[in-house]
Amino acid sequence: MIDRRAFMCGLTGVSLAMVRVAEAQPAAKAYRVGVVLEGGPYYAAIHGLRAGLKELGFEEGKQYILHIRDLKGDLGAVAETARILEREKVDLIYAISTSVSVAVQRATMKIPIVFYAGSDPVDAGLVTSFAKPGGRVTGVHSRNRDLTAKRLEILKAISPKLRHVLTFYDPDNPTAQAYARSAREAAKQLRVELVERPVRSVDDLRSGLREIKPGEVDALFASLDPMVVSQAQLIVDTAKAKKLPTMFYERTSVAAGGLASYGMSYYAVGQLAAKYVHRVLLGTSPADLPVERSDRFELVINLKTAKALGLTIPQSVLGRADEVIQ
Repeated sequence: MIDRRAFMCGLTGVSLAMVRVAEAQPAAKAYRVGVVLEGGPYYAAIHGLRAGLKELGFEEGKQYILHIRDLKGDLGAVAETARILEREKVDLIYAISTSVSVAVQRATMKIPIVFYAGSDPVDAGLVTSFAKPGGRVTGVHSRNRDLTAKRLEILKAISPKLRHVLTFYDPDNPTAQAYARSAREAAKQLRVELVERPVRSVDDLRSGLREIKPGEVDALFASLDPMVVSQAQLIVDTAKAKKLPTMFYERTSVAAGGLASYGMSYYAVGQLAAKYVHRVLLGTSPADLPVERSDRFELVINLKTAKALGLTIPQSVLGRADEVIQ
């Protein structure tokens, strides 16, 4: 017969040995993902990224860690931030906006990059082509700049007496320059004067917003300049104080009190980007991942803001809205 005490001691020895083996095994690697953005509404893309990675079985803190670098509207800080992340040997950088992505690409040498770009990534020099990116960079593109005319058209439908529309952008930013050209052409077609205010910093933007005089303009038209986008809440607050309608191109600014937006969802593009981040972290080369186009756009209207401005949203606009905030 087997001695029970000896048997139990044997089991204990085996258990302890298994614990020692388990303790000796290295912990599964947590991938390190650098995230570079200019702040503000762009955070919705990070929320979407997290949700997308969770759906793919990647849990934050276990399979990956985000190293978020919010530059608060300072595009000039992107290059050094990207170089530091590369020196710190993060596994990948997720860059949010065309301007930020271009700056990250130029500042780094080897690190894979997944981007979100609202302008054509081929024209911006991020990739060789949509189908074959051809390097260490790939990501998600939405035709945001192409929607400028439609945004202005919707704004005029909401406010038919619209004559002077104010917009701010950085004249040194090529992406912002392209936006200004498209806004200028759209305004001309609609017989609206686009009042352009060049700003090169967040401080310049704050000053420009403070200096808006009563009756000087009829509305604020948010540009695609990442520095300006990062200050969306400031624009919303100023517009409320000065009783001006606003047109944005993503819903978070409308949820925060803006009048209307027409464009893509940063949350949705973050979810799409998660597929690329996941595959690159697991070893796929960005060169083998075609750029994905995101062409799902949404019209969002804030009725509470409209009421405060004394505006009645036409049924023709409300009927097209994807979301109406009461």
